[in-house]
Amino acid sequence: MDRARGLSSRSKAGPKVLKRAPGVEPPTSKVLGINEVFDEKGKPRIDLLKEHFRKEGVLSEAAAVKILVTASELLRAEPTLLEVPAPATVCGDIHGQYYDLLKLLDIGGDPSTTRYLFMGDYVDRGYFSIECVLLLWSYKILHPNNLFLLRGNHECRHLTEYFTFFTECQVKYTEEVYDVCMETFDCLPLAALMNGQFLCVHGGLSPQLKTLDDLRHLNRFQEPPPHGLMCDLLWSDPAKDFGNEDTTEHFMNNTARGCSYFYTYAAVCSFLQRNRLLSVVRAHEAQDMGYRMYKKTEDNFPSLITIFSAPNYLDAYNNRAAMLRYKDNVLNIRQFNASPHPYWLPNFMDVFTWSLPFVGEKVSEMLQCVLNVAETAAEEDEDPAEADIQRRREKIRQKIRAIGKVARMFSTLRQASESVDVLRGLCPDGSLPKGVLAAGPLGIEQAIEGFQEAKAADAENERMPPAKPPSGTRRARRSPTLETKMGKLKVNLK
Repeated sequence: MDRARGLSSRSKAGPKVLKRAPGVEPPTSKVLGINEVFDEKGKPRIDLLKEHFRKEGVLSEAAAVKILVTASELLRAEPTLLEVPAPATVCGDIHGQYYDLLKLLDIGGDPSTTRYLFMGDYVDRGYFSIECVLLLWSYKILHPNNLFLLRGNHECRHLTEYFTFFTECQVKYTEEVYDVCMETFDCLPLAALMNGQFLCVHGGLSPQLKTLDDLRHLNRFQEPPPHGLMCDLLWSDPAKDFGNEDTTEHFMNNTARGCSYFYTYAAVCSFLQRNRLLSVVRAHEAQDMGYRMYKKTEDNFPSLITIFSAPNYLDAYNNRAAMLRYKDNVLNIRQFNASPHPYWLPNFMDVFTWSLPFVGEKVSEMLQCVLNVAETAAEEDEDPAEADIQRRREKIRQKIRAIGKVARMFSTLRQASESVDVLRGLCPDGSLPKGVLAAGPLGIEQAIEGFQEAKAADAENERMPPAKPPSGTRRARRSPTLETKMGKLKVNLK
């Protein structure tokens, strides 16, 4: 798959020579196999993997599957409600932003000495999701008691096929690797009790969640259903006017997500009191500053805390990212900004599709020239009646105006192609808002100029996608189980 890169070609006397643009490192073509990825003790060589992924390198299918399957055995053995002691660093959504994940680990500390709890959404929207999964799963193998992973709403078949992760696996690896990823996601725990005081979960509370035992007894080894306790843990949100609600209800239908519930301040306080907890910590929502502290309880502590760890989300939100550090009964928030990263065309688009606006602009210019010639010829034609000449002129002028409008739109696409790509990534199905191209480059920039504008444009993508297509499509078949994959892997290793 072709990608837009900082490379230029220069014609010489001989064949074309690719010159690397200053400051742009070409991706490595090396594919690491099992013997290179794992040491003699069967542990991943983490420093090698980090640098290899940083250079956009890939692993062999066997090496990728071994990481996923080995980590999954550890995840499967863990309870649905983890118990994570302090000190701990709690992180929110990553969304395929691998280079920002590296910065997070650099700021927060190496997992060999720092205990981490990630609250899900490792994949989709960003273009380095598989690297995030393989690196975090490798850390889980190396430090199983220092790195804990929860499931987010994007760790499922429904969303990864709708957004970018399935396509990413096809482009970089194989469909088989994607299938194993889905099986590993089914193994992820759903919640964690941190220091016996904080309930950490991706989305939030549920009307069906009364006590912590409801979590312990929940069967998590499945694709998340569209309703019920498991769905709510992954999808629910605090009410928009949290702490100032004009209602006595504890839960209301979540119209923003199209599923699950909004929960109120009263619902959170009631749950905390009933279970003798201090606060609920969750992810799931982008925050301008990377975090948000909600209204305090009677204990003078925030009843709810949201953490979001993907800075400049979608390369459009201009938000900061954050992580929560809890140590010695002191809570600290660490913020960080986005890191530079290689560029992929939207939705892993090929260069031909990306170049269509440039071709379209030239074609529309040619059409406009042809019609101008036709109008001149009509003016010079003296045989038909004057009324007929006027009608022909008017029709040609209308065509010229229409072609001119198309030409301006293609010109806008060409001049502001990068901004258009960002805006298209925010909008459902990649369709641009009506009239935005006619407004020119300035209109596009204004549509994504700040956090609130980007969040508003992206609102439709925060909803649960439409239901899956009927049975008989590609994903209707049963994915191979991890046990089957592990058996095949052992045979290959022999």
